[in-house]
Amino acid sequence: MKVEHSLEQEKTSGNDDIDAIRTGTVWSAVAHIISAVIGAGVLSLAWSTAQSPDPITGTRNHSYIDAVRVNLGKKWTWVCGLLQYVSFYGTGIAYIITSATSMREIQRSNCYRKGANADCQTGKNIFMLIFGIIQIVTSQIPDFHNMTWLSVVAALMSFCYSFIGLALGFSKVIDNRRIKGSIVGVPAKSAAQKIWLVFQALGDIAFAYPYSIILLEIQDTLKSPPPENQTMKKASMSAIVITTFFYLCCSGFGYAAFGNDTPGNLLTGFYEPFWLVDFANACIVLHLVGGYQVYSQPVFAFVEKKLTQKFPENKFLNKFYAIKLPVLPAFQLNFFRLCFRTFYVMSTTAIAMAFPYFNQVLGILGALNFWPMTIYFPVEMYIVQRKIGAWTKKWLLLEGFSMICLLVSVVGLIGSIEGIISAKLAKM
Repeated sequence: MKVEHSLEQEKTSGNDDIDAIRTGTVWSAVAHIISAVIGAGVLSLAWSTAQSPDPITGTRNHSYIDAVRVNLGKKWTWVCGLLQYVSFYGTGIAYIITSATSMREIQRSNCYRKGANADCQTGKNIFMLIFGIIQIVTSQIPDFHNMTWLSVVAALMSFCYSFIGLALGFSKVIDNRRIKGSIVGVPAKSAAQKIWLVFQALGDIAFAYPYSIILLEIQDTLKSPPPENQTMKKASMSAIVITTFFYLCCSGFGYAAFGNDTPGNLLTGFYEPFWLVDFANACIVLHLVGGYQVYSQPVFAFVEKKLTQKFPENKFLNKFYAIKLPVLPAFQLNFFRLCFRTFYVMSTTAIAMAFPYFNQVLGILGALNFWPMTIYFPVEMYIVQRKIGAWTKKWLLLEGFSMICLLVSVVGLIGSIEGIISAKLAKM
């Protein structure tokens, strides 16, 4: 049986305080943050180490863009929006590349067990397509409020593979009976090449903490009381402590285990024990299924909200159909949602297939996102909110910090672009 109803009847899809049903807690926020933070970034850190409530209006800021508009004005809203959604889109591409790498490693691991003469060469494209198909299905989750369960699963998986990567690195250091690597990192053919690698590594490291661009979207899922900002502060502190522990351990032990031969993706350096490495790679894939959605749902919400507001009478945009399948709960089908989200996933998959360069892609995304979204806008909003006067000691410290981070972003971007160009030319 098929029953149709309007967009207004789908309570959880609204963006107004009246319509939204918020059930999030500190633990669901921690799960969302960990799903957003621990991801492709943690796997590249060992490689990088080897290279060396609204206070003004009184209303809720539903998103990062809302906060920028309120504090810094409309002029900066367009810049922030462009950077934020490009970052979301790019992170989806990076997650497709990462998941394909992990799926290929599982296939290779099983192939190597057949003997030294087995043909274990398999491209990534087929695995990117598989991941893309999975995302087409999961992208039909209505919104952030309905995906807590997916973030919880993703967070658990990130714990698993991060801990396994840490343990395998530590075990390999013990087996080697020495710490590999050096304070200067991987040697290069020339000083220029070393500089490019260091720049790219800075971009990779910047990519490892990207959740600030989605912090307010996560906070918007929290119930009240207690006040959402208090819950978010607890969740942020807990998640950052946990992720920092894994980041430092994975990067340190990974480099100590492999030294100058540290792979771009830490887990690709291990083949034994087969079952444990396969399990870790499977955990990565399951985590990235949720991670992709954490970064895609804000894009879906933005586009769908704007179009439904502009064309409120359009049935293609606004009509929902309740589809009841055997055993499963009723599914709310909207044809625009189905078409738009499917096209979005297909486009990220196609770009990932065209540029499957793990570390370089992470470096570009990290460099583009790090300074403007993680440093500049938060610093400027803080200055406005606290009414910090220009050229005061505190103002100089904050602006100086921002300029240093800008330099890091610029050199990271340059190094990562050079890395992609070099990798592309090497295949020609």
